[in-house]
Amino acid sequence: MTASRTARERVRAELTKEIADIARRQLATEGAGGLSLRAIAREMGMVSSAIYRYFPSRDDLLTTLIIDGYNALGEAVEQADAACDPGDHLGRWLTVCHAVRDWALAHPHEYALLYGSPVPGYQAPMDTVEARVRDTIVFGRILTDAHAAGALSPPDVAPEPPSSLAHDAAAVRSVMPGVSDLVVFRALNAWTGLFGWVSFEVFGQFNNTLINRATAFEHTMRTSGGLMGLGSPAAEP
Repeated sequence: MTASRTARERVRAELTKEIADIARRQLATEGAGGLSLRAIAREMGMVSSAIYRYFPSRDDLLTTLIIDGYNALGEAVEQADAACDPGDHLGRWLTVCHAVRDWALAHPHEYALLYGSPVPGYQAPMDTVEARVRDTIVFGRILTDAHAAGALSPPDVAPEPPSSLAHDAAAVRSVMPGVSDLVVFRALNAWTGLFGWVSFEVFGQFNNTLINRATAFEHTMRTSGGLMGLGSPAAEP
């Protein structure tokens, strides 16, 4: 009975993966809104009712694809940071930024599912949160490590955030304990700026505008890192 159950579990896992792989291909041709369990069943030679034993609804399949995407991006960021010198905080930030950009350019349709237009009628459940914050945790750790090492020195180039933002700063500080409100909001500026840049590039907003995008990206992220206090924005190779 145990061997039989194990075999069934293995078959189920293989079919679940095949369904998800076909769904990812559908994202490229139909977009998230056009995802169809019936179309996937036809491609697999499976009766449409059978596929619902693996994914009871389109939303369940979307949730799986979203979690897989966040985990893949998070893993890329974690591995990039782990390969760096822990004491090179600016280098870690830049490496993480490049990891995000590289993953997005290699997986544009999955990136669009995560950061593009919301899918009509779909609301992501709490199940997605753990995967969604994997990259954010790495980013926060870089700033926390820099702060602990006394290597976080944001330049005096902008006003302090107003006191009315103290509550929001405290909430964000959960992923970067110890840093000041000023650093928290510069970090938000840097993180949203990173994904804003990547989204512009993935969705074609830089077409016919920026040619040397890799160098421009490096310069922009280095500037953001400097504003957070991770290093001089002028110190470019």
